[in-house]
Amino acid sequence: MKKRVIIIFMLISLILPQSFAQSGFISDVSKKGTTAAPFLSIGQSARAIGMGSAFVGVVNDVSSIYWNPAGLTKTQGVNVAFDHTLWIADIKYNYLAASYNLGGLGTIGFSYTGSDIGEMNVTTITQPEGTGETFSSTQAAFSLAYAVQLTENFSIGFSPKFIYESIWRMSATAFALDMGVQYVTPFDDAILAMSISNFGTSMQLLGNSNLVLHDLDPVNSGNNGDIPAYLETNSWALPLTFRVGVAYNPIETEMHRLTLAVDAMHPSDNYESINVGAEYGYNDFLFIRGGYKSLFLDTSEESFSFGFGVKQLLVGNVAFKIDYAYQNFGRFSDIQKFTLSVTF
Repeated sequence: MKKRVIIIFMLISLILPQSFAQSGFISDVSKKGTTAAPFLSIGQSARAIGMGSAFVGVVNDVSSIYWNPAGLTKTQGVNVAFDHTLWIADIKYNYLAASYNLGGLGTIGFSYTGSDIGEMNVTTITQPEGTGETFSSTQAAFSLAYAVQLTENFSIGFSPKFIYESIWRMSATAFALDMGVQYVTPFDDAILAMSISNFGTSMQLLGNSNLVLHDLDPVNSGNNGDIPAYLETNSWALPLTFRVGVAYNPIETEMHRLTLAVDAMHPSDNYESINVGAEYGYNDFLFIRGGYKSLFLDTSEESFSFGFGVKQLLVGNVAFKIDYAYQNFGRFSDIQKFTLSVTF
């Protein structure tokens, strides 16, 4: 078993640095706004957001599919969660995830992320009030996940995903892979974790909206000014993100548990930053959370966050949980997130 772990780490250390260097991931220049599918960077789970998104080492529920697939090995039985995000500009996002623990065979999972933007009016230079037509934009991601406990203290997980975006008559698709590990250290069972998200292909918008009528010689009259042409669009990389985190429980008794977490982030479309967070749990019933996102990132609008959760045991081993989180977003509308989850 130890030999398998060593081989996996060797493959990761050999392949990933070369891939990052070739894709321009390692850079001292901010590339803010230069990636496709930015919705992939919106964190899921009110619990995680309440802790300032310092979650790669903490995660032990079905939201592992987003933060660190290795965390799925800590789930028991069946886990189902629905997450609703009130984002900026009246945009809403929904996240649905489910997982099933197969025992010694590992844990499998599925997740869906989708946007709710609504209809918008089509406007032109000559018709600024609208043409009478409407259009919409769609963002969606479908993920499958598998995680396995390789040793008593070491787990690893993978989550391939399909990504789709569309606006009016144009669309783009991509495939990506998330992967992560969690290691329970000998130091008071502190957890050391790492994850890589959105390692995949580029996206390029294509469709009928690219077709236009073009005048090859607008200066001279008498020529055909309605030549069919096709507008070329560029392809853009996905928001590749590398996270390393530590989670530690300085207090862990039957009635009280305090969890502290720190994550270091290295995204491909911004500078490095630190997320910190804490969660206090009373009798595995009431949870209070707080955190701060994007420390040392001067240009970030994101900052503090807080939240709470309530967990109720129903019949047998069925548990129902409600979580809420609030995140400050600077000059933009503040973010609110709600999560309902059931385990059985």
